[in-house]
Amino acid sequence: MRPRATTDRSGPAADPRRRPGGRGPQRAAMRRRSGSRRSFGRIVLAALLVLLAAPPLWLLALNFMSPPPTPLMLIRRVEGHAIDYRPVPLDAVSPHLRRAVVAAEDNLFCSHAGLDWTALRTQFERAIEGDRPRGASTISMQTAKNLFLWPDRHLLRKALELWLTPQLELLLDKRRILALYLSIAEFGPGIYGAEAAARRHFGIAAAALDQEQAARLALMLPAPLERTPERIAPDAVRRILTRIDQLGPALDCVG
Repeated sequence: MRPRATTDRSGPAADPRRRPGGRGPQRAAMRRRSGSRRSFGRIVLAALLVLLAAPPLWLLALNFMSPPPTPLMLIRRVEGHAIDYRPVPLDAVSPHLRRAVVAAEDNLFCSHAGLDWTALRTQFERAIEGDRPRGASTISMQTAKNLFLWPDRHLLRKALELWLTPQLELLLDKRRILALYLSIAEFGPGIYGAEAAARRHFGIAAAALDQEQAARLALMLPAPLERTPERIAPDAVRRILTRIDQLGPALDCVG
């Protein structure tokens, strides 16, 4: 008697053409890889959100508080300089120094929105032609750089400066921007801000600076590690004082 044929109902796993183990482990591995990619994507997205949100939140906080030591101060400390840092409100800084700094560093400070596009375009054209760019930084740009960035001429740093400056202008008014600048600007090795500069160089408070003293401090700013107030030429002082008179109402925003 011929034995009855049987039908194997175990499904695809019984197909001799299939590899042992089937697709289950492969699919599990794919799911793990997909989950890892999603987790990495979430981490990257969270990091980007933090990077984007941190500067505006920090700038909002600086409406009410003095900045902590800046990257430049920490770099100078590593280089061996002490940190003499005495932030004060703008009303505690002589109006002579406020006007002298704007006259020396950024004549259009009260009227621009943080960036001097004409000067930037000129310097960009110089760079394309192979010449070394010469500044074009406004007080707002220098404040953004001093608060968040490091001191060099690298294009990445400049790009970050251009990204941060509009945020600074949007979230702070001109008086507060100048107050921050005059609190953290470098006025000599280890000397930061108008108050420390006035006391170290002249033995008086920043509020007591006269016109000539203010002009001498303002003229230190482009090269604070090389210049001292007593070495500023009298002709340079006279030029700054003349420029202050010429600017007149253009300095009203700084008081």
